[in-house]
Amino acid sequence: MRELGIGLIGTGFMGRAHALAFRNVSAVFELPFKLKLAALADADPQRARQCAEAWGFDSAHSDWQQLIDDPKVNLIAITTPNHLHYPMAMAALAAGKPVYCEKPLAVSLEQASAMRLAAKAAGVVTRVGYNYQHNPMIGLARELIQNGELGDLISFQGEFSEDFMADPASPWSWRCDAAHAGGALADLGSHLLAMARYLVGDVEAVCADTQTVHPQRPATAGSQQQRTIAVDDQVHALLRFANGARGTFSSSWLKHGYKNHLSFEISGTKGTLTFDQERLNELRLFRAGQEGFQRLLAGPNLPGYAAFSPAPGHQLGYNELKTLEVHDLVMALAGLSQGGTDFEQAWEVERLATAIRMAANESRWVRIEEV
Repeated sequence: MRELGIGLIGTGFMGRAHALAFRNVSAVFELPFKLKLAALADADPQRARQCAEAWGFDSAHSDWQQLIDDPKVNLIAITTPNHLHYPMAMAALAAGKPVYCEKPLAVSLEQASAMRLAAKAAGVVTRVGYNYQHNPMIGLARELIQNGELGDLISFQGEFSEDFMADPASPWSWRCDAAHAGGALADLGSHLLAMARYLVGDVEAVCADTQTVHPQRPATAGSQQQRTIAVDDQVHALLRFANGARGTFSSSWLKHGYKNHLSFEISGTKGTLTFDQERLNELRLFRAGQEGFQRLLAGPNLPGYAAFSPAPGHQLGYNELKTLEVHDLVMALAGLSQGGTDFEQAWEVERLATAIRMAANESRWVRIEEV
């Protein structure tokens, strides 16, 4: 069995989630490679050393380029703030190494386009961290839709809202900088756009409105100094899908009471399907002619679930979804899977987000082909 050396850049929440997934995937799946946690990088040398030791990586770097150049590293995983995705991914692709990058792909469509073309030229596997699509229940939803259980699709209603920025006294962070992040649309909405495309299909045109509710925030926690906010706090859009369906899309990081409200309701001529990530182990299905919605629970009959639990209703969690995503990545590296979102598909998500921003700025319908 050939060894696959993992190089992880970033040690925040997502860095830890990636580290857990790379450690867990070997415990629950038979893999074509032996995974080796080869190197970890963080700009803080002390934190890099501490996390490398705690998470089981062989070496630590404070310079991410050194990690990419490390001959023991075969796969680059990027979990840094959004504005660093582009230089790191481009360097990894130039080195001919596969890239596993967190979402969104980049902070501009120009960057995303360059990354997409570089990936094509390098001819290596790329994946982007849209891990919610790896939920077995989302796989079931897609199967039901493709098998015609809902009939012809006519509508999509989607929302991804959280409340981690709901308090106007919450301090400025890199997520509030348009050059570094992109607001609620990029941070949360990109997941929902990817989900809409995955389940319903391509979007042809959009009309949208964005709003910055709190134009200033404290520079740091408790500070009297204020910093201007130039990104959206919330976004609402209308969608026209290529298959004729119509849709609504909304995303906010100000919505009190919601912690991970990635939700959708998809309706067709024969039924309706609903999902909420806060109840990620179930779907609700209504078929025309029946009385009330049927609740569908996750269980070992669904691909991926049985690797973690032999019993239905015992439930998977966020880190299991990340492990399932990493499993698809490893199998893709072996040429055994097409699962997951590559740079080409992630570019389509960025293109759609750019169209939404254009539609909001120009107060008109924008066709995706214009972007």
